[in-house]
Amino acid sequence: MGKGQFLMTLAETFPEINYLGMERYTSVIYRALQKYEVHPLDNLRFLCEDAAELLNFFAPGEVSTIYLNFSDPWPKDRHAKRRLTYRAYWDRYRQILAKDGRVEFKTDNVGLFDFSLEEAAAAHWEIEAFTKDLHHDPLLNEGNIMTEYEERFSAKGNPICKLIARPR
Repeated sequence: MGKGQFLMTLAETFPEINYLGMERYTSVIYRALQKYEVHPLDNLRFLCEDAAELLNFFAPGEVSTIYLNFSDPWPKDRHAKRRLTYRAYWDRYRQILAKDGRVEFKTDNVGLFDFSLEEAAAAHWEIEAFTKDLHHDPLLNEGNIMTEYEERFSAKGNPICKLIARPR
């Protein structure tokens, strides 16, 4: 979940929806907690845990949307199974998503994005929409909430890739 800007903005914008930020690294979640202490939100909680453990925390159908923003690309082929868009993760997401649930994924890494499109298809997910230049796509950029990474990468002129997928 990163440093929390994205989730805090979502939680503030939609106070009727509960949000849970899941982050593996304590040093990163600490940054989000610092922001939360200054501006606490009743509909936002944090969990310091590895995403591989999702099924231990969520019941089937409990989650409506999963946001994967600028996750580690694990660039070496031998580490592909660690990527949050590897097909085993898509299978986990399917188990906890509500009937009409979806995954939204953003990255500036085109290689990871292409890999993610392939893995989603291999895991039998429907790609509802995708772009390799989010900020110049009027449909997908509408209502876009930027993360800290997204702001930084965009300022450097890097295009942002986004996909929205649903289980079939």
